[in-house]
Amino acid sequence: MSPEQMIAEARKAFFVMFGLLAVVWLVQLANWADHYALARDYALVSGDVGTLPDILVAPLLHWSWAHIESNSGPLFVFGFLAAYRGVLRFLGLTLLIALSSGLVVWFFEHGNVATVGASGLIFGYFGYVVVRGLFDRHLIDTLVGIVMGASFAYLLTVAVPGTPGVSWLGHLGGLLGGLAGAWLFRDRRAPRPATTATTALTPRTPPGGNTPQPGPGSGPTSDSARADLYKELGDLGLL
Repeated sequence: MSPEQMIAEARKAFFVMFGLLAVVWLVQLANWADHYALARDYALVSGDVGTLPDILVAPLLHWSWAHIESNSGPLFVFGFLAAYRGVLRFLGLTLLIALSSGLVVWFFEHGNVATVGASGLIFGYFGYVVVRGLFDRHLIDTLVGIVMGASFAYLLTVAVPGTPGVSWLGHLGGLLGGLAGAWLFRDRRAPRPATTATTALTPRTPPGGNTPQPGPGSGPTSDSARADLYKELGDLGLL
C-alpha cells in the first residue's frame, strides 16, 4: 500500500469510527429516553434462542451513561487502528468479533444474564491490533502492536473470571475473535520478487576509438543490488 493509499484509508477509518460512535451515542439517547427499555428488550440473554439475533444489536446498547463513557474512548482508538489498513477488512473483522463475543456469552454464561455493550468489540480490536503486524509481516504494525499491548495489557485483567458485574466471557470471546481475525484477514500477497537486469546497452564508441568505461555504481551489478535492497525493505513492510 502506497503512502497515498494509507492516508486515504486512514481518513476513511476516522470517519467510519466517528460515524460508529455517533450511532452508539444516538442509540444511548433513545435508550435513556425510554428508561433503558431498548437495553432490556435487545440484550443478549444466555441460552435464550430468541435473543440470538440480538448478537449484532447488543454491542450498540449500554446500561448507563458511565457504561458508554468508559467504552467510547477505547472503542474509537482501537477501532481506528484496526480500520486504517482497510475499511472493508475492518467491517468483516467487526462482524467476526461481534459473533465470537456474543456466541461465547450465549453458550457459556450462566443464570440467564442479559448482556449489552461495546466492550466485546473493544477487546476484539485490541487483540487484532496487537498481533496483526506479525501475521502481515509489517514492521510498522508490529511496532504499533507492541506499544498497544504494553500500554493496555491491564485490559486483560477483565477478560478472566472473577470480575464482578463485568461480562468477562464477552471480553474473552471478543479477544479470541480479534486474534482469529488477524489470521483470517492477514495480507496474503506474495512477496515481490527481486528483479535483475539481464541486458546492458553497449556504449557507443565516440570518434577517436576510445570506448567509455562504465562509472562506479552502474551496470547490471548495481541494478541487482538495488533490487535486492528494495526486496529486503518490502519484506520488512517499509515499502
